Amino acid sequence: MSDVKPNILWLDDPAAKDNPLLGGKFSSLATSMAAGYSVPPGFGITTQAFREFVKGAGLEDEISRVRKIATEIEPAQLKVETAKLIDQIMTAPMPQDLHDQIAQAYEKLEERTGVIDVPVAVRSSGESEDLAGASFAGQYETFLWVSDVKNVIRYTRQCWAGMFSDTVLTYRHEGKQVAALSDFAICVGIQQMVQARAAGVMFTLDPITGDRSKIVIESCWGLGEGVVKGDVTPTQFKVDKVTLQLLKREPHTQTHEYRFDPQTGEVGFCEIETERQDAICLPDETVIELAKFAKQVEKDRGAPQDIEWAVDDRLQIRVLQVRPETVWSSKPAQPITRVKSPVDYVLKRMTGGQSLIESGRE
Repeated sequence: MSDVKPNILWLDDPAAKDNPLLGGKFSSLATSMAAGYSVPPGFGITTQAFREFVKGAGLEDEISRVRKIATEIEPAQLKVETAKLIDQIMTAPMPQDLHDQIAQAYEKLEERTGVIDVPVAVRSSGESEDLAGASFAGQYETFLWVSDVKNVIRYTRQCWAGMFSDTVLTYRHEGKQVAALSDFAICVGIQQMVQARAAGVMFTLDPITGDRSKIVIESCWGLGEGVVKGDVTPTQFKVDKVTLQLLKREPHTQTHEYRFDPQTGEVGFCEIETERQDAICLPDETVIELAKFAKQVEKDRGAPQDIEWAVDDRLQIRVLQVRPETVWSSKPAQPITRVKSPVDYVLKRMTGGQSLIESGRE
């Protein structure tokens, strides 16, 4: 077996499953694809590619300097100190072999999908993601609806540069700045966009109470950015994990959605036509299908999960991210058939219940 580490690794490559070259987020997607989940096709520009770029550009010393001072100076000054490094990452020549491999992989994705200039998500996937529960929630970069290989490479550079933003370098987990813990690299995932009718997140427990007998789904029209960023009030569903009975449907008016805007050529926060604003974006049958899927994922992974999903116009489910739920899952589990009283819920809210956004989403 060759010890050469690849610069490009496809999600459906048998070697991709749980492979650290893909970082936390994308290796989890590779594992999901290997399990038979419906994951959009894509490939990772691996952590090895990042290291090859850094070496070729002669940036090792500057990266070491920035990581060292990240623990020693104030965040405002850190932004000044990292400006040079970020500029170098964005402008330094890329090794021709690496450039060609990225271009060839994007062309192959066009062939696989049958779409010229196939729109993709360009997603950061750091080695440090999910390290000891440190998810870097909301810190790393993601760019949506990117077309053409030149733009793919440009946004890949931005994901690399995002490792050295002041917010990432000052990110703390359990009181420690994660930047000081290791010399991390980053993978950049390139994945076909889903033409989403609706999207959102779901937890295989109740993120407010920690009740593991429930599945909670939050959904919105359009791309899931509306839920993840908190820009819309999503419709919420609650499903019994044992009986798969829909227990709660809480709709909300949605006046805007994230979608591709042909006029600007990028994803925008666009107004929804009047007839959809008060309509529920998911039929009950799809809600139950999502809950069944979430239950299977939890069984496969052996712990409560936090899942990002989307459905297309045919209501086919696509998996965009799977990761462990980190707030409640470390606490002792109660039997899922246990009936909780209202007092249990009130006490749980007083002692640690959190909203979906507060619970550590990206």
